[in-house]
Amino acid sequence: MAVLLETMDDDELAARLAHDLDGAFEVLVLTHQDRLYSVALRLLGDARDAEEVAQDAFVRAYRAMATWDAARIREVRLRAWLASIVVNLARNRRRNAADRRPPAALEQLLDAGLQPAEGLRQAPETAALRAATARDWTERLGRCPAAQRAAVVLRHVDGLSYEEIAEALGRPVGTVKAQVHRGLANLRAQLEAERAAERPELTA
Repeated sequence: MAVLLETMDDDELAARLAHDLDGAFEVLVLTHQDRLYSVALRLLGDARDAEEVAQDAFVRAYRAMATWDAARIREVRLRAWLASIVVNLARNRRRNAADRRPPAALEQLLDAGLQPAEGLRQAPETAALRAATARDWTERLGRCPAAQRAAVVLRHVDGLSYEEIAEALGRPVGTVKAQVHRGLANLRAQLEAERAAERPELTA
């Protein structure tokens, strides 16, 4: 099993699923369970909810593929498709939750996303962002609109391409790029507002 997980890409996995859904589904779960849980955790902010969403996503994936013919299973883009299931489940769970918990800690976002290539041109600002506490970033992302939050998480936590995110969210690539850009800008704006409030003499 370990060899399969190391060497099998999603196209190969889809082909195995098309040939033997029951036999290959465990490989699908072992390959994608960590990333689906990570995405759900950052969208929901609660470990138990995230675990349930990730598990439910696999149940729904299996039920869907069980109704598909082999050709359709071979053609599915697993990363984007599974991400779309998680996003939809997380959205429904947040909508139904009595409280609006912010997403979980964003260490991976800080490591992978808030880089000069994404618009943070100044090294001191990048250093300051990395020095911020996980709790602060949790609260900031939680204040972003849902569309921005999902796009930023899928891009900078899950590492999907813009095309994959567009497929997962059912939106045009241009819209996804704009939502990622606006989400990062929203996070930076919140940080700048907090800094200004801490040092009002700088804006006087």
